[in-house]
Amino acid sequence: MTLLVLWRHGQTEWNAARRIQGQTDTPLSAVGVEQAAESAPRLAGLRPTVLVSSDLQRASTTAGALAAITGLTPAYDPRLRERGFGEWEGLTHPEATTRWPEAFARWRRGEEVDDAGVEEIDAVAKRMAAAIQETADAAGPDAVIVVATHGAAARFATVALLGWPLLYAPMLGALHNCHRTHLRHDPVRGWMLDAHNLP
Repeated sequence: MTLLVLWRHGQTEWNAARRIQGQTDTPLSAVGVEQAAESAPRLAGLRPTVLVSSDLQRASTTAGALAAITGLTPAYDPRLRERGFGEWEGLTHPEATTRWPEAFARWRRGEEVDDAGVEEIDAVAKRMAAAIQETADAAGPDAVIVVATHGAAARFATVALLGWPLLYAPMLGALHNCHRTHLRHDPVRGWMLDAHNLP
């Protein structure tokens, strides 16, 4: 049975400042580098056979911490990037609230946003699920796949793979920096949720 680990990147300075990142290519902070180094041995204990990552540096650097101790060579896929947040990227939550009060309130409730160039939920879920399923299909049965990615993207991937309505994603709760979601793939039942927000 395939094990899929969706691993959120370590902290960035923008995370600490509650600044919206989206697909802006921000690096890990010193804290984030430490988080990745501390988390990587726990993931190595799962004996991963495949390592794939978003091509944004906060995810690829996080993946690099695992690659360094497992010898795995990461593959990079832009479909594993965070949700694009358009004009909100670089803004703090109060700044976005001031400029787009109704749209930002919808986003906070986990609803669709059709303003400011924010990427549609369905588009995020489809690209994430497609990238992950292709990786799983190529890896074959009994693979242990680690995907270094982003918080919102990981939640949308989770609900998409499970076949849940996409608006259920906020019910999973925010995935913390360098925390992970585990899913297993059964040949009969398909994808099943094992755990969420593991350190």
